[in-house]
Amino acid sequence: MIIEQKLLDIQARAKDIETKMNSGEVSGDELTKMSKEYSRLSEILPLINQYLQTVQGIKDANEMLNDEELKSIANEQLETLNHELPELERKLQIALLPRDDADDNSAIMEIRAGVGGEESALFAGDLYNQYKSYALRHGWKIEVVEENATSLHGYKEIIFKIEGDGVYARMKFESGIHRVQRVPETEAGGRIHTSAASVAVMPEAKDIDVVIDEKDIRIDIFRASGAGGQHVNKTDSAIRITHFPTGIVVTCQNERSQLQNKATAMAVLRARLYEKQRNEQMNASNSSRRSMVGSGDRSEKIRTYNFPEQRVTDHRIKLTLYKLDDILAGGEGLDEMIDALISADQLERLANME
Repeated sequence: MIIEQKLLDIQARAKDIETKMNSGEVSGDELTKMSKEYSRLSEILPLINQYLQTVQGIKDANEMLNDEELKSIANEQLETLNHELPELERKLQIALLPRDDADDNSAIMEIRAGVGGEESALFAGDLYNQYKSYALRHGWKIEVVEENATSLHGYKEIIFKIEGDGVYARMKFESGIHRVQRVPETEAGGRIHTSAASVAVMPEAKDIDVVIDEKDIRIDIFRASGAGGQHVNKTDSAIRITHFPTGIVVTCQNERSQLQNKATAMAVLRARLYEKQRNEQMNASNSSRRSMVGSGDRSEKIRTYNFPEQRVTDHRIKLTLYKLDDILAGGEGLDEMIDALISADQLERLANME
């Protein structure tokens, strides 16, 4: 049961933040932090108000039961309000669940072809086009960081950034192995093949999230080359950054200038280090359980796209949708799949809090 005093404290906190922000007493990082907290609280306040009004309405109706003239009206109100209360409590519990600090961040995604040769690379391209369409439909900005394209317009590897509010919150459950079952274009006999591609989703890290010491990295500059770079030129503009403590290597050659490539490569390195840091913290705090919707491990098989049956199955929540074309087009079917994953995660976290 939600404690009413806690809800009143949240209301008071929101009012206190609003007063301080309007007073001009705070600025800089503190103002940014307060604005973020106030924005989060503002999403919950209408639900809190509705809940408190419902609870008060039940109290008032119970008092009205003592009046014979008002008893029938009170009973009607109690029936309605007691029916509404459990759903309001559930919504409040979900709204008050601890949030992932990275949920509001943009995301950096990596797609790599797996088993299946050229067919796997083509599927990696399908997944990239799916996420590209999905991002554009949501008004997010997408930017390719690095790509290794094949002759048939697939990808052995592609790394890209999706920029926008709350991108990571919606995309984080896409991490893992995606399988495809279909007749490849290169298959003359019409046999169905199974191939796969891995997807990794990392929150874009802020400077304050990850501090990189210059002595821990080596930056190599070389000439951009290959079919992947869309702005390949004859100058030494490509960048490779090696992070010695972790062995992580990041390469970027898609931008026009050395400075742009360095900035982009540093952003990817920071995201990978941030992901590593978050995974270590998560493993330490949640070693006793494994999330139903996955740990974000890119080696976990999470979804199958079956072309002959036009179905997509998410194995973590046992959800099958016969909307393959819509999902691969980044349409509402993908929203339906992601919404179901978010709901499953919320319900599991609620169950673990009880």
